[in-house]
Amino acid sequence: MSRADRLERLDSQRLASEIEFADLLITALRETAKGSWGLFGHNSDKWTRKLWEPQVSELVERGEHIDVQRTALGLEPFALFAEFLASRGPVASNAPGEPKQAKAWLVKLGVDQQ
Repeated sequence: MSRADRLERLDSQRLASEIEFADLLITALRETAKGSWGLFGHNSDKWTRKLWEPQVSELVERGEHIDVQRTALGLEPFALFAEFLASRGPVASNAPGEPKQAKAWLVKLGVDQQ
């Protein structure tokens, strides 16, 4: 298999991984937009962190894997993943709540809030 074939295959896998990541993120955003807190980790409540831990861990794991793929292809880091990571963590008390933030994300991504 030639180098070009390997790179083409890796790029196809990267594209599929990015689509899967976006699908998982959209599902989580929709759930959050309905009123569930924890995806963005804005509060220190242990129960919500534990509730969202599997989804967040999967998103982080997949995002890191995509970044490895992108690095191998000489591409910039995965912007959607970087933006997701940047949006997580404590915020000021007057910041919009997680459901409102999730709705804004869905609008920005051009996705229905179903």
